[in-house]
Amino acid sequence: MQYTDAIYGSYEIEGVCAEIIQSKLFQRLKTIHQGGANFLVDSRLQHTRYEHSIGVMLLIRRLGGDEKEQIAALLHDISHTAFSHVIDYVLDIRDESFHEEWYETFVSYPEISSILQANGYTSQQFIQENFPLLEQPLPRLCADRVDYTLRDLYHAELINSTEIDFFLSHLSVHENRMVVTSKESARWIKASYTILNEDYFHKKENLFANQKFAELLREGLGRKLLLESDFFQDDQHIINLLEFDMYTKIKLERIRTMTDFDPAIPSTIIVKKRELNPEIIQGGKTYFLNTIPS
Repeated sequence: MQYTDAIYGSYEIEGVCAEIIQSKLFQRLKTIHQGGANFLVDSRLQHTRYEHSIGVMLLIRRLGGDEKEQIAALLHDISHTAFSHVIDYVLDIRDESFHEEWYETFVSYPEISSILQANGYTSQQFIQENFPLLEQPLPRLCADRVDYTLRDLYHAELINSTEIDFFLSHLSVHENRMVVTSKESARWIKASYTILNEDYFHKKENLFANQKFAELLREGLGRKLLLESDFFQDDQHIINLLEFDMYTKIKLERIRTMTDFDPAIPSTIIVKKRELNPEIIQGGKTYFLNTIPS
């Protein structure tokens, strides 16, 4: 299959990766927005878990990651609920891990496990093994973190494709970890991640949308307009259920029009401030950015 990505360009995707992408479970991600309810108040933010998951796979592929790690990239968000992390706020899960609790179940579904088995893999490999290009703890770089940073900022028009291409040209791998080859690129991705936290995750309009939508979902659960099992559908399914009731339909429209938005009122959603400290490779050795004199 031919695929064109907003960040990495056009690629031919074949074999097991194409089979996973074409599966019903993966196709569900096409209608789950990456930024939760942000798209309700900002029409630019239409990117989805589908695009992000394929993007992470393509980034790992660009960096020479093997097929297994590319598969892990495709599967890493397969269990995400509708409206992404908004559901964590609804269920009061502070570490935003609800989808991770369901990961093993989704990867073990016959549709996915049969694709894996037909290509010489097992579901357990992707449940038990670590994939260092895909995931690393902060403050390191990893494919998941780099992709959502670039993708969110690009669609929010806070960075452009020229900047992205420059950064990607200085991205490399050392001992199965993602590193950069210049201080300039390290400073850029560190600064970009700060912008992501301050001007995207903590943007008052985005916090408003996610908080109010989480409150509306709690109300919908309380009034039996929807069930927790509905969260495993997609965004449009949830919206359809809310719009079926006139009262919640009006409330949803008030979110879209930001009728009740007041920037002076603090959000009840707590978003942790996070920082990157990229590794730079020089002369075959790696150094964290903050240890290199400016």
